[in-house]
Amino acid sequence: MRVLPAVAGFMFFIIPLFPPFITLTSVSVPGVSLIPMPLAIGLLILMALIALYGVVLNIVVPGQKVPTLTPLLLWLGAGILSAALGFDPVAGALFLGIFGFGIVWHVSVLRYYDTPGFAPAVYRAFLLSGMLASLAALIMVVAKAPGAQYAIGHGRAIGTFILPGELAGYLIIYLPLAFTIARVARRAELRWLATLGVAFGTPAFLLTFSRAGEVGLAAAIAFLVFAQLQRFRLRSAAAIIVLAVVAIAFVFNAHHNPSENYTRLSIWQAGLGIVQRFPFTGVGPFVFAKIYPLVRLPDGEATAFHAHSFLLTTAAETGIVGIAAVLFAWWRFIIVLRERLRTASAANAALALAVAAGLLGTWVQGLIDTVSVVIFGLWLPFMAVALCCANFGLAEA
Repeated sequence: MRVLPAVAGFMFFIIPLFPPFITLTSVSVPGVSLIPMPLAIGLLILMALIALYGVVLNIVVPGQKVPTLTPLLLWLGAGILSAALGFDPVAGALFLGIFGFGIVWHVSVLRYYDTPGFAPAVYRAFLLSGMLASLAALIMVVAKAPGAQYAIGHGRAIGTFILPGELAGYLIIYLPLAFTIARVARRAELRWLATLGVAFGTPAFLLTFSRAGEVGLAAAIAFLVFAQLQRFRLRSAAAIIVLAVVAIAFVFNAHHNPSENYTRLSIWQAGLGIVQRFPFTGVGPFVFAKIYPLVRLPDGEATAFHAHSFLLTTAAETGIVGIAAVLFAWWRFIIVLRERLRTASAANAALALAVAAGLLGTWVQGLIDTVSVVIFGLWLPFMAVALCCANFGLAEA
């Protein structure tokens, strides 16, 4: 238990290094990884050891009840079933393992969040990490380095991530939480870290020029405005969405290959074709890229790593079983969060709603994109953080 705060802080700190795990799979990477293969393997081994530590800790040390555990295990079970019945059971093994680790992470946050030092270590590490990741992305854009990443990304901010949309998805979670911590935290250290995080994270997000990300962050901000304003909240939320649409039309179409404007249409059609052929358990996790060439339209995009939609990708790879498991897990999370918000203080509710806003924003982004780092590195731990914030806030007392 003595090392638990340090381990928890470390896990939230290294989230920006999760995307290069995709280089350990058999699919071609749609971008440039700045993390060498040996370091990615080393991080994966370290995560496996931390997962083992987490499992033992949860068995030996009693903690808070975990109301979301069963739905998450069903979600993992749906993935394992689809892999076993799919075309390539090994293809998704790595990320199913990472998802299993995410469940351990989720459970550990819920059970030990209120132990001394845990929450401050998590927020300190996450705020510092996001600030550094944003700063690195900004420096790379200004320096136009590495050259290969700058060229592939058309001058968009990417940083340690593989694609601009991944950095955008990370910041959709980061920015609402950092902004709220800067407002409500009692510790000056956390307020300063959060303020610097917003200062660096905002331009980094804008320079991703991610259309799906921009809509997602707009939805997150609109949700926060609607939840916290007493008057004119519906009008204000609607105005934010309208501004986002205008920004996409006149600003965020920059730095995109014009051919990308229509690639999603053919990929979506191919994804629907896979769902029609394999409706119950899908083709298997991370098998979409291998099946896509067999079902793509004659004039469609030559390759596709996923269906450019979280729900469509899930339906194609895990079928009705997977979709049902995902929706059940999120439904359970929403029910528990609503129950806890009823008795939360104003400051605690503000923090919980900030995390929930970020999660909602990534869901909106996910309607037209599939962002692996969000699904495997952000959703499960921050679902737990949202639930804990409602009860304990920053747990600084």
